[in-house]
Amino acid sequence: MRIALIPILLAVAAACVPALCGKEEQPVLQPAAPVETRSRFAALDDVRLLANGLLQLGQSLREFVQKTRGQINDILQKLNIFDHSFYQLSVLASEIKEEEEELKKTTVVLKANNEEIKGLSVKISSKVDSILQEKSRLRNKVDGLEEKLSSMSQGLMTSEQGAEISGLREVILSQERSITELLTAVREQSDQLNHQKVKITILEEKLTFDTLTQETIERMSDIFSNEAPTLTPYLTSSSTGTTSMTNLPSDCSDLFNRGERASGVYGIRPTGTEPFMAFCDMSKDHGATVIQRRTDGSVNFDQIWEKYENGFGDFQRDFWLGLRNIHSLATRGNSVLHIQLEDWKHNRRFIEYRFNLNGPESNYTIHLTHLSGDLPDPMSNHTGMMFSTKDRDNDNHQESNCARNYTGGWWFNACGDTNLNGRYFHMRPKGRSDRRRGIQWKPGQKASHSLKFTQISVHPVASPNTPSFTSPSSETRVFL
Repeated sequence: MRIALIPILLAVAAACVPALCGKEEQPVLQPAAPVETRSRFAALDDVRLLANGLLQLGQSLREFVQKTRGQINDILQKLNIFDHSFYQLSVLASEIKEEEEELKKTTVVLKANNEEIKGLSVKISSKVDSILQEKSRLRNKVDGLEEKLSSMSQGLMTSEQGAEISGLREVILSQERSITELLTAVREQSDQLNHQKVKITILEEKLTFDTLTQETIERMSDIFSNEAPTLTPYLTSSSTGTTSMTNLPSDCSDLFNRGERASGVYGIRPTGTEPFMAFCDMSKDHGATVIQRRTDGSVNFDQIWEKYENGFGDFQRDFWLGLRNIHSLATRGNSVLHIQLEDWKHNRRFIEYRFNLNGPESNYTIHLTHLSGDLPDPMSNHTGMMFSTKDRDNDNHQESNCARNYTGGWWFNACGDTNLNGRYFHMRPKGRSDRRRGIQWKPGQKASHSLKFTQISVHPVASPNTPSFTSPSSETRVFL
């Protein structure tokens, strides 16, 4: 309190001195100004401290975002690996199920053979019994003849009696040989029967094991869905996101024109859309954005509408880019659809169409005009068709869902002649219904064939100065 009163006393003294001296001077309160100056400087220091703290906080948040983005990429890669492993497990389950059916058929055949062998064994046993009875009867007859011979041994034996005895001996020897052969055959049949029983037992054990394996995999399928993995999304940091997005190429052709020549996965951003990742094929004299690829059957293409709309698979193997992204690439109106196919005899051919794709309001209706190529053209029957999946039927077949019956989403007409998103078969299926579910490109009335490799890509119409890379159409009959 004493310290606080000192400035007040000084101010009063300064005001009283002029009055005592008889001068009419106005009092001046000088100590007030320094107090106000010190408080202003103190506020500026606080602002500086607060600004430094906010800068440090922003730095930490930036590092945290970068670290989190790396962790998200790692998690997505691990999820893709997990989805791929599970899909391989489901493929293995289907193969085991097919082997189980073959084992069942083999078991039925072996059981039929077993019954036949049992019947033969019964017949042989009855025949052996009759032969043994005949042998016993002949033995009795021989014994009687021997007794007769003994009784006649004191007299002379006639030639007729000697011939009769010799004939009886030969008959007995032949019967003994027949009995020996039959006994040998019975032993062989018995050994064969035992071998068949052992084989049937082994097959039954294997069948039981395969059944348990199948049940285990089916239980896993109930726990985990058989959905294809999601494509890698486009990620960007908050600090550089706006700048990097504006510099992204509109498609792979734009990236090629900027000087990039290596095929791979890149970020692109068609005009008026959000950026996304895509696989760019730079192997020709232009860049092409790949929208579908089938190489080894590692991804299940029998997916629902949502998956086909957003895209799925693995960019390094099998994938579908997604109807939304394909539509954003085709909105320019000058796109070329390039389809490349390879059969199991390593014949590779292609076909190109002028291409346009409507938006989701018309279920992504496709419009095609044939341009060139050395493949037959069954896709002309599909132009103007909406996209269909097993849970959204947009085809022209009144009585069935083509996507459900043929598997895979496609621009089906009345099921039609073409489906490049069907089931991937490593071997030609025996049944016609199974072959119809596979990847097929069926020209007219010819038989459909399952394909080894397919790739569908999109690129802008080439300028007149661009050299052509099409093959002669005279080789059309070689493929398919």
